[in-house]
Amino acid sequence: MKMQFIGAAHEVTGSCTYLEIGDKKLLIDFGMEQGRDVYENARIPCAPGEIDFVLLTHAHIDHSGLLPLLYAGGFQGEIHTTQATANLCSIMLRDSAHIQEFEAQWRSRKAQRRGEEPYVPLYTMQDAIGTIEKMRPHRYDERISLAEGIDIRFTDAGHLLGSASIEIWATEGTETRKFVFSGDIGNLNQPLLRDPIMIDEADYVVMESTYGDRRHERPKDYCTAFAQVLQQTFDRGGNVIIPSFAVGRSQELLYFLRQIKEEGMVKGHDDFPVYMDSPLAIEATNVFLRNQNSCYDEEAMRFVSAGINPLTFPGLILATSADESKAINFDKRCKVIISASGMCEAGRIKHHLKHNLWGAKNTILFVGYQAYGTLGRSLVEGAKTAKLFGEQIHVAAEIRELPGISGHADLDGLTEWIAHIQNVKRVFVVHGESDTADRFAAHLKNDLGLEVYAPYSGAEFDPLTNAVTIDAVPRPIEKKSPSGKANAVYQRLLAVLDRLTLLIKHSKGRTNKDIAKLTDQLTEICNKWEK
Repeated sequence: MKMQFIGAAHEVTGSCTYLEIGDKKLLIDFGMEQGRDVYENARIPCAPGEIDFVLLTHAHIDHSGLLPLLYAGGFQGEIHTTQATANLCSIMLRDSAHIQEFEAQWRSRKAQRRGEEPYVPLYTMQDAIGTIEKMRPHRYDERISLAEGIDIRFTDAGHLLGSASIEIWATEGTETRKFVFSGDIGNLNQPLLRDPIMIDEADYVVMESTYGDRRHERPKDYCTAFAQVLQQTFDRGGNVIIPSFAVGRSQELLYFLRQIKEEGMVKGHDDFPVYMDSPLAIEATNVFLRNQNSCYDEEAMRFVSAGINPLTFPGLILATSADESKAINFDKRCKVIISASGMCEAGRIKHHLKHNLWGAKNTILFVGYQAYGTLGRSLVEGAKTAKLFGEQIHVAAEIRELPGISGHADLDGLTEWIAHIQNVKRVFVVHGESDTADRFAAHLKNDLGLEVYAPYSGAEFDPLTNAVTIDAVPRPIEKKSPSGKANAVYQRLLAVLDRLTLLIKHSKGRTNKDIAKLTDQLTEICNKWEK
């Protein structure tokens, strides 16, 4: 057995862990890095075509977003996940591919005018569709045999519709080890979703640490706190602009807004419109409705049983087309606009910020984590201007955060989750900003008496001997595009290299004539590009 840490090691996005069990090779998540990329990640230690299984904790792009790149590199295995995650990925990965292709076209037009080479997308829609076809959905709490000596089970993590912690029972010869990969552990008492389900025992636990050094500030009543922001903004004649993650957070906001409207919590503005301006969020909301029986909590199911859709209300306007999106800013009424992306890095939210950031009457309300290097983070930290579509926009709007609406467990929630698991030989702390991961690891060691390791990318571990075999060191990146797109062409080249490596490995049984022909072709390519 071997475990290697690839992504989200002393970083908060880009989750990926490699696991070898016997002759089988697995990945747990393969996510895209978002915001500022701090450290260079190790490459997966085999070609994508040699990966047998991917186990996916949930649909968020920082856990699933590079799966189409894996497919483009030759992956032909199976992707195992929950039913709801498979449903969400079918729209989120297509949406990601669309963004990749659209941005490549836009950048290529600009490059062409400067006489530069065109941009290439990280992956294509065809790659995304091929990835979706590899998905194998499962129910929660069902123990599944992947192969001889490998069983898995998905347990509700309470973070997102379909999110899961993954239990893996791995056997080599007479030795068995149990792994638990936490995925993202959900906050308690979230709307719609059930609380995280506790796991009883494991040998090794790989767990997130996003909020591992702080406690959420919880308003006594989310709806009251939310309604106060709306009241104050509408009373001065402004709009409330909410950059929101299309999947999860947007649906929670609809849940709160339905209650606010039903109980008349905003006085004097009873009929205020709420625009959901995100085709992805609209599709995702439909996925929530389809999976309500397996994922909703008791409160949400009481609404469903009473014939009430908890995600809709009078005054909700869904904007799907570009023309419908543009028309929102011609509506002079005080309004709420919910739009993606949640960190203000792409999508329609940037247009709404351009129209509203400079207006002192307006409020930009952040309701989720803002990664380093994103526009959302800079606004939260007090930026005076924001560059949007090549124009510097003055920030006069009120910038607010609504505490308590977090999909991640805080220090107390994470501690309770890991403390419930018995017989743990070692905990691996990942998925947290570098200082946060180290502080949380120290907390687990000093306060809970656990053996803890916070790896950097490239670290390797032997589960049979409980030994770190490669203690990787951090490899800082001096400068990289905040969007993570600058190296897209190089990443595609590496994917082709992986396919070529696998092709050569599998050429042993070919005829001498075919091998000689392939060798000559590759030699010709090398000679051409080495000049």
